[in-house]
Amino acid sequence: MLADVYWRIEHDEGRIDHLVFDTPGASVNVLSRPAIAELGARLDELMANRPVGLIVRSAKKSGFIAGADIKEFTAIRDPAEGIELVRAGQIALQRLEDLPFPTVAAIHGFALGGGLELALACTYRIGTPDGRLALGLPEVRLGIHPGFGGTVRSVRLIGVRAAMQLMLQGKPFGAERALSAGLIDRTAGSEQLLAGAKELLMGRPPRRSSPVLDKLLGRRPMRSLLASRLRSSLVAKIDPSHYPAPFAIVELWRRHGAAVPGAYLAEAHSLGELMCSTSSRNLVRMFLLQDRLKGLGGKPKVDFKHLHVIGAGLMGADIAALAASRGLKVTLQEHKAASLDAALARARAFLDKRSATAEAAAEAMTRLRADVGGAGAADADVVIEAIPEDLDAKRALYADIETRLKPGALLASNTSSLTIETLAAKLADPTRLVGMHFFNPATQMQLVEIVQGERTQPQIALNAMAFARKLDKLPLPCRSAPGFVVNRVLLPYINEALFACEEGIPPDTIDAVGTAFGMPVGPIELADRIGLDVALQVGGVIARAFGRRVPANLARLVDQGKFGRKSGQGFYSWRNDKPLRLANAMPGSPPDLEDRLILPMLNAAAAVLREGIVADAELLDAGVVFATGFAPFRGGPLRYAADRGIDGVRRRLAQLAEIYGTRFAPDPYWHTLAM
Repeated sequence: MLADVYWRIEHDEGRIDHLVFDTPGASVNVLSRPAIAELGARLDELMANRPVGLIVRSAKKSGFIAGADIKEFTAIRDPAEGIELVRAGQIALQRLEDLPFPTVAAIHGFALGGGLELALACTYRIGTPDGRLALGLPEVRLGIHPGFGGTVRSVRLIGVRAAMQLMLQGKPFGAERALSAGLIDRTAGSEQLLAGAKELLMGRPPRRSSPVLDKLLGRRPMRSLLASRLRSSLVAKIDPSHYPAPFAIVELWRRHGAAVPGAYLAEAHSLGELMCSTSSRNLVRMFLLQDRLKGLGGKPKVDFKHLHVIGAGLMGADIAALAASRGLKVTLQEHKAASLDAALARARAFLDKRSATAEAAAEAMTRLRADVGGAGAADADVVIEAIPEDLDAKRALYADIETRLKPGALLASNTSSLTIETLAAKLADPTRLVGMHFFNPATQMQLVEIVQGERTQPQIALNAMAFARKLDKLPLPCRSAPGFVVNRVLLPYINEALFACEEGIPPDTIDAVGTAFGMPVGPIELADRIGLDVALQVGGVIARAFGRRVPANLARLVDQGKFGRKSGQGFYSWRNDKPLRLANAMPGSPPDLEDRLILPMLNAAAAVLREGIVADAELLDAGVVFATGFAPFRGGPLRYAADRGIDGVRRRLAQLAEIYGTRFAPDPYWHTLAM
């Protein structure tokens, strides 16, 4: 059997060769081990041919190169294997850089990670000027840093200031920023890209180099000073024990600057260690799980063109605006004129911010229109109900609208707490109702729970997942049950914080413990942000279902009309969308407070898995991370339990149950749970 061919050499007029990357059987190019090995053989051929110049390009319509093959990282057993993988890539790209004739990377779409590192090894770079161009070194999002020479070549080319922005933030540069920074030498439209690449080769302009100021900053005394400032800036945002990669980037530059070959060797050794860290392994796992969620739903049976949203509150307004931004026709039904006006204003602000131009925002806004009478429901491919959590009101709405829906239209509820079976009980056709639980704010949060009731048609659930992907969301399929997946796992975290607050532990202290664990915000602030009335409502559903009690302080504040951020007063007073805090109270926190907050989430996750509400532990972890921000570097509640030790988690829960009561009783599934 012939081996796969990743690279091919094509000859052009004027003795210019093309090195074309075309990963077999894939829509995007990735620098896998076989691709890197084959690159070496093609470089041998080019050395023998000695063309006048070389254009490196992609045969894929999607873009240039997406980076290294992330799946290969999961097979690395120790740092030595990681170093070996990295050194192979470094050597191949160094050979590319050392070719005795000029080279140009012709980039369309994206050049990310190892893809950009390969482009940096070329003499020149040219890119398309459209909005799709994305050049980035996003490795920090996987708990690692560039490894094929990127920490060195990026600094050498565009200077430490721009290079650190590129590497530490992990966000790609678009065409305009890449050109101004010197990351690319020229732009050309898709039709002129190859012609522009040839002009660079034939004209041979001087190679770009970093700005003079950056060269001064690269001298040893200045490097130490700037590195210290960079570290201080990072520490203010992230914990180095949680996310070591950004600090490793700064340290590599402090020690080596852009010197070679020592900097390359140091880069390889640093990356080999990071690849085997718990943080990186969990972040890579979450990256792969994100891809898994993106692949759910399959081919929809409906061509989604028109969405009808009922309810113009914050959630309904955001869903409508999001759909309009994705090219759908949207009708927004609401009988209150003031609510409709506010929703349209909110949508307009979102579209102005999201759209590339004012013209694009205006065009998107034309796709969204108010629909007081609800006439749009008859023509809609998808109808999403997003009215308040009132069972009778929702049932009355369904009775009114069911007969007006066209055949095959998807009927979905954005309920966060009511079961689909209860909602569908009086429908003439209960098989057509599905839950689509968006998280607030819907324009930002990635996850949508796709909730299948006992009688929901499987194809309806698949269509709902496909529609979530149409909105560029991550669908999480789950079974209808109190709290579904995310709220079932999240509410114990919030409730335990409120119980601790009842005991006299200050909210600031409780929140500090939560964020020190790695949560994006502490549980008290989270309750205020969600809305205390919403937390009470959802918490009440779960409490009644499982014989628990709702924290008295939560009920008391809601009775007083204090709903958190949206009312300006909750557990915190709010000013300018921020809670007014006391001084950091972390040093005085009780030693068991972290376990009290986090282990109930793990216990609830085990129960959700035991009850079959979600298919497997990986989907559960993905759902909780992408919906709540549960410390991604810990990989989700069940991965964290496995890393900590299942037996240890079970024993610790039993200890807490003796102290604080049966709400900590270990779930019976722990003894059978296997990751």
